[in-house]
Amino acid sequence: MISVVSYGVGNVGSIFSMLRKIGVPAIAASTPDDIAKAERIILPGVGAFDHGMAMLAEHSLIEPLRERAGAGIPLLGICLGMQLLGRASEEGIVAGLGVMDAHSVRFLPGGERPLKIPHMGWSELTIRRQSPLLDGFEDQARFYFVHSYHYVCDRSEDVLATAPYGIDFTAVVQRDNVWGAQFHPEKSHRFGMTLLRNFARL
Repeated sequence: MISVVSYGVGNVGSIFSMLRKIGVPAIAASTPDDIAKAERIILPGVGAFDHGMAMLAEHSLIEPLRERAGAGIPLLGICLGMQLLGRASEEGIVAGLGVMDAHSVRFLPGGERPLKIPHMGWSELTIRRQSPLLDGFEDQARFYFVHSYHYVCDRSEDVLATAPYGIDFTAVVQRDNVWGAQFHPEKSHRFGMTLLRNFARL
């Protein structure tokens, strides 16, 4: 059973639809008690960093999420949810969950071919380190991204995969039982299905 954190920030309905399509049972988690009982947790998110943390605080979910991560429960952050796992973001002033040694920085639009911000569309992953989360990905695995900020990990070994957009930015991370995906698996067709199946098996 996967508990999807429902805190007013994120494509919760789309995630439930994809989980139903692949036959993975899931429930919404919106209270500390829900998180305390969770076997696996997905933290979705879209929008601004500080707003995401404010909504987690409003639902009293910050400490329960930290506790479950510390207890070894598999936790997957998606898009903004991945960024919230880190310490902070250039986008705001509020501290993140701090369960990953990382922070988020804005894409720099300059260069010979100026980047459009946000990065929006399909990009291929380059696998940097093997992980059960990425089992079954052949070459040219493509995922759908929408983001203006990207993750910077303190330790290179936490980076599972990168994707190109001006730079090779961090797209998938893992530290022990905590994972993050900068893209939207619920919008990434068969590649997203594979990733969510893998997470359900962890």
